[in-house]
Amino acid sequence: MGKTAAHLTLQDIPAEERPRERLLSKGAQALSNAEILAVLLRTGTASETAVQLGQRLLLYGIERGDANSNGLRFLATSSVSDLLAIKGLGPAKVAQLKAAIELGRRISAVCASRAVVGCPADVGALMMEEMRFLDQEQFRVVFLNTKNHVLGVTTVSVGGLNSSPAHPREIFKEAIRRSAAAIVLVHNHPSGDPTPSRDDIEVTRRLVSSGKLLGIEVLDHLIIGEGRYVSFRESNIS
Repeated sequence: MGKTAAHLTLQDIPAEERPRERLLSKGAQALSNAEILAVLLRTGTASETAVQLGQRLLLYGIERGDANSNGLRFLATSSVSDLLAIKGLGPAKVAQLKAAIELGRRISAVCASRAVVGCPADVGALMMEEMRFLDQEQFRVVFLNTKNHVLGVTTVSVGGLNSSPAHPREIFKEAIRRSAAAIVLVHNHPSGDPTPSRDDIEVTRRLVSSGKLLGIEVLDHLIIGEGRYVSFRESNIS
């Protein structure tokens, strides 16, 4: 009697269709989220393949309100204990997942330090993947030299779900230390909606005024939402 779909293993799948082999031959971008998870997990359970386990993890996140990011937000923000509570995930698999997520964050930080900002979309591309998954509001500053090369990115404050105060003193103290010629303000809305609030606009005005006094231009303020952003510069918000 043949195996049922629930009891298939990756060895039962033609080699050219297995996630790891497809990654090596076609590149990681050719894989689905579940297939990438399968490569990291390496093995499934007694009743499901690694791909099926990956699909179940994504579905688990979606069922907990993570539909907009297809379950990836849950994986990025969950704790070790959250993941260990899921059937089929032991310490080894959880460690592999958390290590891969952290490595991605560190690579993103390295790339950020070498980037050049020419438009709001450049800042959006630089900050989106990390900040879209944050469950608290964070206010960050991108420091630029005279040629708009990124000197660094600093988290100035971490607030609650709806607010993150940013004091000019902290922002421009760091800008002066780094000899920055200009800065871009960035913060996230955990709700996923990047529409600026009245407080967002007032804080931006205060920081723009402070920058003028110090000779450090505030080029823009981006609010990061779920896969999209609002640029004050592009939206002519002042």
